[in-house]
Amino acid sequence: MASLPDTSKSFKIERHNSYLLRRINSAKILNASSHLLFRASILATVVLILLFTLHYPPLLLSGSASGSSAAAHSNHRSLLASSAVSYGGAAWEREVRRSATPHRPSGFTVLVTGAAGFVGTHCSLALKKRGDGVVGLDNFNSYYDPSLKRARQALLARHGVLVLEADINDAALLAKLFDVVPFTHVLHLAAQAGVRYAMRNPQSYVASNVAGLVALFEVAAKHADPQPAIVWASSSSVYGLNTETPFSELHRTDRPASLYAATKKAGEAIAHTYNHIYGLSITGLRFFTVYGPWGRPDMAYFSFTNDILSGKPITLFRKHDGTAVQRDFTFIDDVVKGCLGALDTATPSTGSGGKKRAPAQLRVYNLGNTSPVPVAKMVGILENLLGKKANKKTVTLPQNGDVPYTHANVSLAESDFGYRPTIDLTTGLKKFVKWYVEYYGVKTGKHIDDKKKTEEEEGEAASA
Repeated sequence: MASLPDTSKSFKIERHNSYLLRRINSAKILNASSHLLFRASILATVVLILLFTLHYPPLLLSGSASGSSAAAHSNHRSLLASSAVSYGGAAWEREVRRSATPHRPSGFTVLVTGAAGFVGTHCSLALKKRGDGVVGLDNFNSYYDPSLKRARQALLARHGVLVLEADINDAALLAKLFDVVPFTHVLHLAAQAGVRYAMRNPQSYVASNVAGLVALFEVAAKHADPQPAIVWASSSSVYGLNTETPFSELHRTDRPASLYAATKKAGEAIAHTYNHIYGLSITGLRFFTVYGPWGRPDMAYFSFTNDILSGKPITLFRKHDGTAVQRDFTFIDDVVKGCLGALDTATPSTGSGGKKRAPAQLRVYNLGNTSPVPVAKMVGILENLLGKKANKKTVTLPQNGDVPYTHANVSLAESDFGYRPTIDLTTGLKKFVKWYVEYYGVKTGKHIDDKKKTEEEEGEAASA
């Protein structure tokens, strides 16, 4: 009699095999999931590193500004952050040397900081036009529209001036530049500008106007060979609450009315120290309300032009006694002549080391127009040029750092390097408005010659 199959045993074997198969499949799935999770983790880490690098480059770069990490927390994605661009190499050095090479006998080799700024652009063009070698430095911060700074950079590039994107606090880059080029002069215009902005972001003024100035002086004093002569931008703001007029270099400057003014006053004291200890030849220039083509959008004449054309109201200030606020408006061409005059008459630095030498120069000059004008009159000139009335409101001057009156005595600059301002406010504003309507492509109610300038004319107009 045939035996029946042992179904119970077969069932157990089949169930065991099914269990083993499920275990194997589960292991494969788990293994695949682990690999996928690992790869996803690696990808997420790379993305985070890239995002961190983009938003906080100074923390990952060697030689970056020590004050940059704090400033990076501001909404301006760092007014101070160094560029993520890597500098160095044979090609980079050739470009720097090409831009720095003078094209006139005994021409200067000048490092211009803040070269993509308003005054920096005009001075760089003027220096290049007369045959000096120029290398520019700018951090392209977003205190005002960086696209305007980029346009200035492009203008300089068309005239053979290289502008490097980096911060003045980047001591390693400064040292490298002085290794590549023996600069004879430095025109130091890099600074955090503006009086009222200091109430919102005070650290940016300390990091740029104080720490940045020290960083430059340190490299010039201890690393550069030869030491350059330095001309730098102070400000008429240092006169602060001074009531003696016109403002003279002999007047007191120990009562600043704003943090901006205080940092510029601190800069003058720091300049004295580096001149005394290290023999640096240093000249400070106190600018008085500079205006003109390629100007700063945060300045009153520029913002008023925007607002008049767009129909927005503008605010005029009056003093507490009801009289008008006045400014010594100084056209950019006059300021450029003053800057070049200061460079031309700067004597070489003498160096340190206790040797018996004549002391290096330490000078301070006013660069103004010598003719104060009520701000309301400036608005009236703009109204006439634009063919449109301003929607004006007048309020009492608040305690925001602005001073009610400026008036320059420039007799010292006239005596030492022939500084004589020649452009009146009406003429200067006409030049500004002509540039403004061409640059922004706007139409006005007045006829203003809109003939397009060639690149050469553009450079000549900017560096006249």
